[in-house]
Amino acid sequence: MKIQLTPRTAARLATVAAASAGLLVLSGCAATGGGMDGMDHSGTGADPGQSAGELAAANEADVAFTAGMIMHHQQAIEMSELVLAKEGLDPEVAALAERIKAAQQPEIDRMEGWLEDWGQSGGGMAGMDHSTMMSAEDLAALEAASGAEAGPLFLEQMIVHHEGAVAMAEDVLAEGENADVLELAEAVVADQTAEIAEMRELLGQ
Repeated sequence: MKIQLTPRTAARLATVAAASAGLLVLSGCAATGGGMDGMDHSGTGADPGQSAGELAAANEADVAFTAGMIMHHQQAIEMSELVLAKEGLDPEVAALAERIKAAQQPEIDRMEGWLEDWGQSGGGMAGMDHSTMMSAEDLAALEAASGAEAGPLFLEQMIVHHEGAVAMAEDVLAEGENADVLELAEAVVADQTAEIAEMRELLGQ
């Protein structure tokens, strides 16, 4: 199943890219070896044999996706922890929430490492459009729900959340260039599309 980008989705992804536009070093440095001499690549366990240009092969779409997906994954983990705290939760919903936590934290760690490699850690997302994520009211409703109510609510919210992630991944697959980013985006599309189908089945849709 391919999630089609609506004009609204395209607009909010453009906002994410704009928020990160000032942070980029374009990939032309990979070819010239110039412009990256001052970048610190030392903090993430990168292969010492890699050149600065190879580490810098990320464009605006790569950085926007990476910074935005870190925040997106963090919220998915928060949602999972909220529902896992409920008594009387459907075991299938609990198992799904545990899988989401287990899969997304390592991806956060990887993406944070990429931002450090690119010299982009610690800023630039203050103006990010959060419309691909749940609102504070959504999270409050999930936190307040009982176990019986929380399971279906979690599934409904996470479907929307996953659809946002898939849209972000589809966008970077069209516009990004960093091989690691593209590999992760392909995994996001495959894994989260499958989980959307699983959640719809649990909801009887």
